[in-house]
Amino acid sequence: MLDLRSDTVTLPDDAMREAAAEADVGDDVYGEDPTVNELEARAAEIIGKDDALFVPSGTMGNQIAAKVHTSPGYEVLVERESHIYKWELGGLAQHSQLQVRTIDGGDRGVLTPEAIAENAIEGSDHEAGTGLVCVENTHNAKGGVVVSPEEMDAAANAAHDIGVPLHVDGARIFNAAAGAGVPASRLVKEADSVMFCLSKGLGAPVGSMLAGSEEFIDAAHQVRKLMGGGMRQAGMVAAPGLLALENRSRLAADHENAKRLAAGLRDHGLTVKEPETNIVLVETGEQSTDEFLSACKEQGVLGVPFADGVVRFCTHWNVSTEDVETVIDAVGQTR
Repeated sequence: MLDLRSDTVTLPDDAMREAAAEADVGDDVYGEDPTVNELEARAAEIIGKDDALFVPSGTMGNQIAAKVHTSPGYEVLVERESHIYKWELGGLAQHSQLQVRTIDGGDRGVLTPEAIAENAIEGSDHEAGTGLVCVENTHNAKGGVVVSPEEMDAAANAAHDIGVPLHVDGARIFNAAAGAGVPASRLVKEADSVMFCLSKGLGAPVGSMLAGSEEFIDAAHQVRKLMGGGMRQAGMVAAPGLLALENRSRLAADHENAKRLAAGLRDHGLTVKEPETNIVLVETGEQSTDEFLSACKEQGVLGVPFADGVVRFCTHWNVSTEDVETVIDAVGQTR
């Protein structure tokens, strides 16, 4: 079975398993795990921020950031299809007592300076003020599209113009960097904080990083503990993360495989959005999403429903070029 449901299904390689087994560990809640400390320092260096924090999941990283940046009752400006709004169980309200104001970011999910300014609320005796702006890059719901460095800068500057921080849900920020042809640090240069996942295209079995200023990360440590993310001998899961960080350069291969997959599926008469990174969105035509995916599964291929009449295939490091050709032939058998 070729699993293209998500890049979260990647399996750690032998080197990662060996690193986990041999990791030098200590109690991370006390700040005594040397492998975690090394991972946090390396992540901060790569992403261009002062400090970083290892967290169990990207969702936790986003929720910690929101809580640190704001106070209860404030509004958060988000793109209406963003992960932090749609797929994190209302965490902004549950964890931080925040209100959410959604903005239509169009086909690419971009929060423009004009949209930020138009939707910002100045706090008063009667209205909760805007406390945070969140952007997502790549934007999952829009098909893994890349928000450009200039668009990222503009959103951050617009947030700062209204006196609030900007947080980046960069679960796939290194895919965005590969797609834009710039270092990930360039994409988040003006951002106040960024979360990115180790456990997607980079291939680690677990974990994400939250990065920002030293003051921000100091506060994030406390909130991580509050949310149950204080881990003990976490070096055993941090060690694969260190290796995952060095997999950044291979993401371009996933993108090429996504383009190859899209082209091959078009050859079978399917309507496929041209992928910018590793997410391929396919229209199912006269078939329902369930019928299409069931037929694919019978041919040994897994995908996920994405919208009415649209399914998603996601390339990743466990999907080779040869596997892509197999997927194309297999899906072709369903037509």
